[in-house]
Amino acid sequence: MQRQTGERRVSVKQSRGKVVFIPTPLIWLKSRAMDFSTSCLCLINVILLAGSACGLQITSTGPTSIEKASGETVKLDCQFTLSAEDSGPLDIEWSLQPSDNQKEEKVVIVYSGDRAFEHYYEPLKGRVHFNSPDPKNGDASMNIMGLKATDTGTYQCKVKKVPGISSRKFLLTVMVRPSKPKCYAEGQTHAGKDMVLRCSSAEGTQPLQYIWERTTGNKLLPPLAVLDPVGGTMSLRNATEAASGTYKCIAKNRIGTEECLVEVNITQPPNNAGIIAAVVICILLFLILLALLLFCFCRARNKKKYEKEIAYEIREDVPPPKSRVSTARSFTSVGSQRSSLGSMSPSNLHEYTKSQYDKIPSEEYEKPPSHAPIPPPSRMAGPNLSRMGAIAVMVPAQNRDGSIV
Repeated sequence: MQRQTGERRVSVKQSRGKVVFIPTPLIWLKSRAMDFSTSCLCLINVILLAGSACGLQITSTGPTSIEKASGETVKLDCQFTLSAEDSGPLDIEWSLQPSDNQKEEKVVIVYSGDRAFEHYYEPLKGRVHFNSPDPKNGDASMNIMGLKATDTGTYQCKVKKVPGISSRKFLLTVMVRPSKPKCYAEGQTHAGKDMVLRCSSAEGTQPLQYIWERTTGNKLLPPLAVLDPVGGTMSLRNATEAASGTYKCIAKNRIGTEECLVEVNITQPPNNAGIIAAVVICILLFLILLALLLFCFCRARNKKKYEKEIAYEIREDVPPPKSRVSTARSFTSVGSQRSSLGSMSPSNLHEYTKSQYDKIPSEEYEKPPSHAPIPPPSRMAGPNLSRMGAIAVMVPAQNRDGSIV
């Protein structure tokens, strides 16, 4: 069945209650011709666009994200090609892109006017240069030597030769291998106690991982050991003597590894009862010695005090002797009395009675001694005294202290 609609002639086919329009061969050929012309037009446009883009191009196809260890050398590959249309001067510029958009990029190295300038960026001064001695031959690659952690960043290679211009970026990550870790044990090394083995590296790019191994015995870790690969610890719970040995800690990251060793010696706990008894005995001996010293000191002090008191008692019982000067003076006065008695006549002897003798003032003995020199008593012979009419009289004797005998 065919149906004519305007100038188009289509065939209509009814199948199972549905109407399907089938184009005639003429209409199909016309539609094919239109599709072909459209395709050709598109192909021509693509060719023209490609021709306009066939100027300066960076042809490097290597990875743009690079990881290197500190101290190594890295090459940031930047190969390029030129076209006949690129007639301007060649300029190559490497720059460090800022992590913050508000900051400016920092020029690292430049090639311009057939000369290389490598001293723009102070932190890389002396460590950066072009890979080729003549970059205009198509090699704008840059080498960085002696990498440091501070060299991490995004670097951009920009090649410009008017009217062509092209650029490529690289993400450089400088990783630091772990420094030699420090291993040590914490806690009591007695059986039945808990202890911790620690391992840590002061330097190293994260993430750092710590691995514990046993290097002696059966080389198996204790069954109750608890590992922390991030913190670098290994806890030994209820340690036994079987856990004694040498353990190795390995600090590891994507760049390298370092290790250290620690010795663990688990022993039985000491006898606390014996230690306590020894301490108590030492304290008792010390107290006894201290008490003995105090006793001796007090006894010596009391003895000295008793001797002083005895000495004081003896001095109180015995009166002090009188001075020699007063004694001599008493003898002088007696001698003068003798001479006065000798000059007396028998007629006036009765006037000198015993009462007068007793009237010798006792104050004489109490007066202080005189400092004037006392003349020695004159000696007269017995016959001379008799001629002068002297009479012999008995004079009581005196002790050294002045008392009459």
